[in-house]
Amino acid sequence: MTHTPRIALATYDPGSEASKDRDLPVLLRELAAAGAEATAAYWDDPEIDWAAHGLVVIRSTWDYSWRAEEFAAWVARCGKATRLANPADIVRWNTDKRYLGELAAAGVPIVPTRYFAPGDVPALPDDLEYVVKPTSGAGARYAARYTPADRETAVRHLSRMHTEGFTAMVQPYMRGIDVTGERALQFFGGRLLHASRKGAVLASGTAYDADKVAHPGLEPWTPTPAEVSVAERALAAVPGAPELLYARVDLVLGDDGEPRLMELELVEPNLFLDLHPGSVPGVVETILAAANG
Repeated sequence: MTHTPRIALATYDPGSEASKDRDLPVLLRELAAAGAEATAAYWDDPEIDWAAHGLVVIRSTWDYSWRAEEFAAWVARCGKATRLANPADIVRWNTDKRYLGELAAAGVPIVPTRYFAPGDVPALPDDLEYVVKPTSGAGARYAARYTPADRETAVRHLSRMHTEGFTAMVQPYMRGIDVTGERALQFFGGRLLHASRKGAVLASGTAYDADKVAHPGLEPWTPTPAEVSVAERALAAVPGAPELLYARVDLVLGDDGEPRLMELELVEPNLFLDLHPGSVPGVVETILAAANG
């Protein structure tokens, strides 16, 4: 008797709008064609029996950062009920960008970062352009770029985040982004799947609470050996050396021309499969292997 794997792809509820997850219909179609029973499921739907699925893959829970405590509780429940990818403890660790400090301590070259929790008096740079954003966020939410002359606006931004309970991150603006963009190296099943490059997300003068285009000017990219090396070092430094189904490593070039880690996305990264259709078979095969393992 042939075993039919039951796989849930966790996503967000778009309400009356169309879903922004363009990977989802592709994965559902190809998993079904490969013999799986695959469904898209809203992570916050109380009617779903997660234990009825042999594997739950977090794919596009893109509203989670607005509801961090609720999402953390769901991750814990789902991780106990069935196999969750990525694992619940890794998801919890990765939803707080203070993980960058841990990776830096492990020798991974990162964008220099300072953290200011509610109640802290932030020290803002007075000699360079910088970025302020929350440690819990996605899609450039509550992120903005400032010059020293914008100090009053930046202070209001920080006050707003602290009032809402967010810890703030302050980083130098990496000027290389405006010239060479950001690189996104996608790993699946522990192997480099493909890479992409995008333009600058934070335009000068854009308000922190304005809607932003998360992946402007996205195009395929062939990563350099140095970029692959930094990505692999970052993944090797994840606590516990877990088995990750997926990972996206976001890099930018520093002033010295060397790649630095901007973000390590282990929760719900867009796979950009429409840009890399040749990667679809490998993704499907890896998901099926995880469901049957």
